[in-house]
Amino acid sequence: MFLYKKGYNKKRNNLIIFSIIIACVVLVLILLNKSFRKTEVENEKIVKAQRLSSEIVSAKSEINNASVTNMLETAMKSVVGVSKLKENGETVFQSNGVEQIGIGSGIIVSKNGYILTNEHVSGAKGGSCFITIEDGKKYKGNVVWSDDNLDLAIIKVNMKFLESSIMGNSDNIGVGEQVYTIGNPIGYEFQKTVTSGIISALDRTIVFKENENEIYLSNLIQTDAIINPGNSGGPLINSKGEVLGINTVKLTSADGISFAIPINVVKPIIEKFEKDGKFEEAQIGIFAYDKNVIPYLDTRINFETGIYIAQISLDSPAYKNGLQIGDVITKIDDVELKKMCDLREYIYNKKVGDKVKLVILRNGRTKEIEIELVKK
Repeated sequence: MFLYKKGYNKKRNNLIIFSIIIACVVLVLILLNKSFRKTEVENEKIVKAQRLSSEIVSAKSEINNASVTNMLETAMKSVVGVSKLKENGETVFQSNGVEQIGIGSGIIVSKNGYILTNEHVSGAKGGSCFITIEDGKKYKGNVVWSDDNLDLAIIKVNMKFLESSIMGNSDNIGVGEQVYTIGNPIGYEFQKTVTSGIISALDRTIVFKENENEIYLSNLIQTDAIINPGNSGGPLINSKGEVLGINTVKLTSADGISFAIPINVVKPIIEKFEKDGKFEEAQIGIFAYDKNVIPYLDTRINFETGIYIAQISLDSPAYKNGLQIGDVITKIDDVELKKMCDLREYIYNKKVGDKVKLVILRNGRTKEIEIELVKK
C-alpha cells in the first residue's frame, strides 16, 4: 500500500507540474499573440498616419501650387508691354530686334491710367510711347515723370483699367524670399512670361558704362530670377503677388544675377499722381552717393553713415544755404539717412515750399542747416 501511494503521488505531482507547464505555455502564447496583434495594430496605425500625412502634404502642395498659379494669373493682368514704336516690325527674332524697336514691360499702378516702367524703356519726361494691354490693344502714352538716376518713369494713358498692381513693402523683405518676375523677355510673341527665383542680396550697387559715362545704380534688389531685356520695367513680386521692385538690368558678365529697383522709393509719387493727377517734385539741389558707391569714386573718403554730396546745383537752395561738396548728410528732420533712396523717398513726400532740417558732417564736425524745398 505504501509503495502504491508513493508511486501514485509521484505521478500526480508530475501531472500537476506538466499541467502547470502547459498552462504557462498557453498563457505565454496568448500574451505573445496579444502583443503581436497590438504591434500589428500599432504598425497599421503608423502606416495609416504616414499615408494620411503624405496625403495632407500632397494636398497642401497642390493647394500651394494652385494658389501660386492663381496669384500669377491675377498679377499678369496688371502687366503691360511698353514700346517706343507703334509697329512691332517684321520680327523680334533678329539679333538686335528688341533693341531696335524698344520693347519692354510696365505695370499698371493706378486704375485711372498710370503705368510704371524703366526710363530706358519709355524715354524721358515729356516724351511718348505705346502701351500694349492684355487684349493686344495699343494706346499712346505720355511720360509724365522720370528720373534717370533711378531708371524709373511713369506713363499716363487716357483710359481706365480694371486691374492695378498691389504695392508691397520693399523695406520688409529678406534674403532667400521666393520671388517671381513677369515681362516680355523677347517681345510681344512671348509676352507675360514668368520666371522665379529668390532674393539673393539687398542694397546692391552696380556700375556700368553708357555713352562713355559711368552710371551708378544703388540700393538694388539682387535676384537669381531671370531678367532679360524685354523684362525691363516689369514687376518683381512676392508669393502674395505684391510688387517689391521694378526689374531693371541683368548682369551680363555672370549668370543668375539680375537686379530690381525697390518699389518704396517711387510709392509717394504714384500716390500723388493717383490722388491729384500731378506730381510737383521738390528738391534741395544736390546729388549724393551712398557709402557703398564711394569706394568706386575715391578710396580716401571714409564715413560711417549718411550720404556723400558729390554735386550741388549753383541755383539751388543747397548752394544758397552753404552746403558744400564733400559734406555728409546724416539726418533730415531727425530721420537717419543710410542711402540716397532714403533722402529721395522722404523728399518725395514733401511739397514745394516745405522746410527741412539737415544734419551734416563736415571735417569731423556736426552742423545743422535749414533749407526750403524748391520745384525741380
